Amino acid sequence: MATEFWCIVAAWVVVYLTKLPIALAMQRAGGYDNRHPRAQQAALNGWGARALAAHLNGFETFAPFAAAVLVADAVGAPDGLVAGLAVLFVVSRVAYVACYIADLSSLRSAVWGVGFLATLGLFLAPLF
Repeated sequence: MATEFWCIVAAWVVVYLTKLPIALAMQRAGGYDNRHPRAQQAALNGWGARALAAHLNGFETFAPFAAAVLVADAVGAPDGLVAGLAVLFVVSRVAYVACYIADLSSLRSAVWGVGFLATLGLFLAPLF
């Protein structure tokens, strides 16, 4: 399987791995409430709330990224460019989550911009 397709899998896994710090924050906030996890998550604060926000943002960014990879591949964009942009997106998502949890808001926004530009680049890659 080509690198860019593995990056789709990796980006999807990153979205779900970000649930781990949320579960830890929930556990530390009185125990994981499996009956009402969304209510408990909504009450999180500090790094737990930031982990939740990063997790939710992962769902928002995954679909456009995956679509961009598939479009770039379907129309024959240069393989190296597509693979490079896909890897850049995945790296930016990991960095984004770390920045969000660490409360590095300016760096987080910059890293989000890198991921956005990587996705945009994938959509535009067929032009090159």
